[in-house]
Parts: sequence; structure tokens; C-alpha cells
Amino acid sequence: MTDSLVALLPGSAKDRAGNVVLTLGRGTPQRLAVCPLDEPGYVIGNITEDGYLTLRRLGRPSTTPPPPAWALYDQQLEGQRVTLFGRKGPVPGVVGVKSTHLQRGRPTGAEAPFTVDEAYVDIGASSRDEARALGVDVLTPVALTKRPLHYGGADGNAFLAAPLAGRRGACAALAAAALAKPPVRGTVVVAFIVQSLQASDAGLNSVKRLLGPFDDVTVAGVPAKFPDTAVETVALTDIEAAMKRLVAWMGGGR
Repeated sequence: MTDSLVALLPGSAKDRAGNVVLTLGRGTPQRLAVCPLDEPGYVIGNITEDGYLTLRRLGRPSTTPPPPAWALYDQQLEGQRVTLFGRKGPVPGVVGVKSTHLQRGRPTGAEAPFTVDEAYVDIGASSRDEARALGVDVLTPVALTKRPLHYGGADGNAFLAAPLAGRRGACAALAAAALAKPPVRGTVVVAFIVQSLQASDAGLNSVKRLLGPFDDVTVAGVPAKFPDTAVETVALTDIEAAMKRLVAWMGGGR
């Protein structure tokens, strides 16, 4: 994603932390507009001898409390397509489900809900070596496969549903605002930041240390329904409104 942003935004570059940064204008005041790129997800915890992958959580959704509520977040993984971001590029996979044939007739009332500890990912490999040959290994990032659904629009109300649609919509608004080349008051640093879900917020802090201090900081945001689910939903009109607010802010407005 960061490579795509660098290609989209002339003059932008990745810093040492992995953030994508673009500077508009010059002089004072010096202000910062940010959008977090990363998302809660998983990493490979182990590769079994027969080529299946186990998972470990990484990051934490903003709306999800500590365990045991994590079980609700994990359940959207079961039986779903996932993407593994390996060293050779994206690798498709699927999280297995219990066989309906083998489970038939068994009582289920006392069963605990699915958790990530029970997840096995199938990437079509039949051995550990085959899995590694595909470019995946322990700590390879894993996320739900993005299959955005665009719907509505007949009455002017169009929506987009996808995992992390709110964050992605906010970053799209910030990118569109930068591409609009608005007249900027002073200096505006546009930053698409990483590591925002870690306790230290390392990505944002690195931008502040390297390019700050800043007189004002704004975080791009778009309201979303069903947050932190596979069907998180945003209205396209809200993305457009966020872009207009950012353009006005870059020009010195509020």
C-alpha cells in the first residue's frame, strides 16, 4: 500500500519508519495531517509439518475491549479468505472450518466459540518446505482478504463495505486532498503513518521527531458503521466531505 501511495503522490517518499510523507508549501505555521494505514490483524505463529499455518494476533481494534471479547473479533476469520503478505508477494489462503459431516449429530451447546488459537490456514502447501517456498514464514502478516462491496447510489446515497473501510476511506480523502493541490497556508506535512496500533504510536512519533515541531495536527477520519468487522461500511458522501474539510484545513480554515 505504501508503494502505491508513493506512486500516486508526486513528491512523496517513505521515511525510515515506513511512513509515506509529502510536504506541501513552505514557511510557518507548520502543520501535520495524518492518516493511519495499518490495521489489526494476525501473523503466522507456526507452520505445521503438513503445510498448514497457525496464527497469532497483532494489533488491536480501536473498538474492541481486552479478552475475552477478542473471541467476537476472531470469529469473523472462520471459513474466510485471507491474504498473507509474504516476501515474494501476496499469497491467498483460507481459514479452515470444522467438517459438517464429522460434526453431524454431535451436541454443540457446550462448545466454546472459535478463537484464533483454533485457526488453521490452508495455502495449498502439503509440507513446511512448500509453504516457505511460497514466500511465507513465521511472523508473515495475515489479514482478511479485501473484497470491497459498492452498493446504493440510485438516490445519491452510495456506500462501501469492506474490512477497515473507515480507515481506508479516511486515507483516500487525505490523498485526494493532497492531489487537489490546494493553496496551502505555511507548511503542511501529509503523512500516512504505520505502527499506529502499537502502544508507542511509533509511526506518528517518528514524523513529529523528524519533521516537527508542528503548530497543529489533524487526523483524517470518516464515520463508519459496523466498525472492526468484515462489513465495516462508509458512505461515499462522508469521504467526499472529509476531503473538502482537509482541503479547507490545509488552506488555514477549520
